[in-house]
Amino acid sequence: MGGNSALITGLSGLVLTPDEARLLRDVRPCGLILFTRNCASHDQIRALVASSLDAIGSSDILVLIDQEGGRVQRLRPPLARALPPAANYARLYQTDPARACEAAFDAARLVAAELRALSINMNCAPVVDLPVAGSHDIIGDRAYGTTPDQVVALAEAVAKGHMSGGVVPVIKHIPGHGRATADSHLALPVVTSSHAELSATDYVPFKRLAHMPAAMTAHVVYSALDPAHPATTSQRMIGDVIRHEIGFDGLLMSDDLSMKALTGSMEARARDSIAAGCDVALHCNGDLAEMTAVSRGIPQLSGAAKTRFEAALAITRRDEPFDEALALANLTFALNASRAGVESV
Repeated sequence: MGGNSALITGLSGLVLTPDEARLLRDVRPCGLILFTRNCASHDQIRALVASSLDAIGSSDILVLIDQEGGRVQRLRPPLARALPPAANYARLYQTDPARACEAAFDAARLVAAELRALSINMNCAPVVDLPVAGSHDIIGDRAYGTTPDQVVALAEAVAKGHMSGGVVPVIKHIPGHGRATADSHLALPVVTSSHAELSATDYVPFKRLAHMPAAMTAHVVYSALDPAHPATTSQRMIGDVIRHEIGFDGLLMSDDLSMKALTGSMEARARDSIAAGCDVALHCNGDLAEMTAVSRGIPQLSGAAKTRFEAALAITRRDEPFDEALALANLTFALNASRAGVESV
């Protein structure tokens, strides 16, 4: 049997359709991503993942979700605990950095336990972007602060909490979405800051977290470096900036190829993201025709991309013990911190 393709795909609903099963068998993606449309109950989620892995023919698959907290969490009560936005930890950090980091770690460890119980082993978190005044609020309270030191401390705590429970964290959106003045789900943001300014600010948290196992690209044009392509499809941004200057050598996935920041056919988007240097391409919306088109632009995982995928997968075999009662207390503390009026960092 052949290897997996460099694709992470979404699914349309609560059960795997026959057409989706055929596509999974034929394409053998290396990952699946779940959204609210895929999640109705614990047993249903586990059954959906199991049937998908069976169709792919392997259990060594990354199963992703966006469970950041705040306004970005696909699993909400009663399916999972309510989670605070990153801004809560950012505010706690101002008065008690150690407590804020402890709470961030413990909340992430609880999330890892919840996700693993549902056969999910990768979380598209934490956000490592540095928002600036005047930028679009798509990042907003998803950020852990506005200074590299604070963002790195909190984001690393979150990442370590996930990894201790066998869930792979995905830092995003590399090399930085914080200056964007548009929502890349809806339009293509263009950042006009100089390379020197970006290197001294936006890139810094990613440089200091370059040892993380996985990252997601930004659908953002950085006009001082490549005015023609967003980072996701820019060989210069991925090769010169993400891999060389930032020094990130983990699994690099595109952001969702179906977002409106990108143009061209789905096949071309997939092909261009891989050609630019992404290890894997991500397609989220569960549209079968789009999934099929994307699959035509995707190669098999091989070389460095396969090695990075296997390194990420190794994290899913961890299961370090933790004090659940203490973690719950810290999560409650974080939920209650600055609850009123927390809009941004």
